[in-house]
Amino acid sequence: MKTSFWAGFRTGLPFLLVVGPFATLFGVVGTEAGLDIYQVMGFSVLVIAGAAQFTAIQLMQDHVPTLIVLASALAVNMRMVMYSASLTPHLGAAPVWKRALVSYFMVDQSYAAAHQYYEQNPELPLDSKLAFFFGVATAVAPFWYLFTYVGAAVGTSIPPEYALDFAVPITFLAIIAPGLRTIAHVAAAMVSIIVALLLNFLPYNLWLLVAAFAAMITGAQVELWMERQK
Repeated sequence: MKTSFWAGFRTGLPFLLVVGPFATLFGVVGTEAGLDIYQVMGFSVLVIAGAAQFTAIQLMQDHVPTLIVLASALAVNMRMVMYSASLTPHLGAAPVWKRALVSYFMVDQSYAAAHQYYEQNPELPLDSKLAFFFGVATAVAPFWYLFTYVGAAVGTSIPPEYALDFAVPITFLAIIAPGLRTIAHVAAAMVSIIVALLLNFLPYNLWLLVAAFAAMITGAQVELWMERQK
C-alpha cells in the first residue's frame, strides 16, 4: 500500500504544472465576478471541479436563472459519471466511506492517472489500488485549494501577460487526447465539437448541454454497433 501511495503521489506531481495556474485563474475570476474570498474558497472546496466552477461563474455573471446555472454545471460534470463507471470494476468492492472519498476526489487528473495505472497493473489488490488513487489526490487537491486562495487573494494584480488562462485548454487536451483510443471515443468527441459549434448561438450556454448529451448518446450507440459487429 505504501509503495502504491507514493507511486500515485509521484504520478500526480506533474499535474501541478497546470493545476496551479488553473486554480489561480479561478480565484482571480471568482473575485472579479464579485465573490468574496470565503465564497471563492467554498466553491473550490465543495465543488472541486474546475470546468464546472468556471461555467457556473460565467453564467452567474450573465445573470442566468439559477436552474440553468445548476443544469449547465451538472452537464459539464456528467463525465464524472462515466469516470465512476470506468473505475467500478477496480474500486467497486471498497467500503462505502472509502467510495465516498473516491467520489469527492474524483477529478480529471486522479481519474486519468488511476485508470491508466489500473489497466497496466490489473493484478493489484483493492487496498493498493485505493492507495494509488489517494496518492494522486494528495498531490493534486491541496494545491488546488492553495492556488485558489492565492488567486482570490491577489485578484487582478496578476499581469494579463502571464496568460494564466492557458492552463484550462491544456489541462483538458492533455487528459482527453490519450483517452481517444476507440472509434466510440473519437465519434463522441467529434459530435460534441460539431454540435457545440453549430448551436453556439443558443442562450445561457444551452449548446453545452445539448452537445454533452449528443456526445454521450453517440458514444453509446457506436459501442453497441461495434459489439454487434463482433
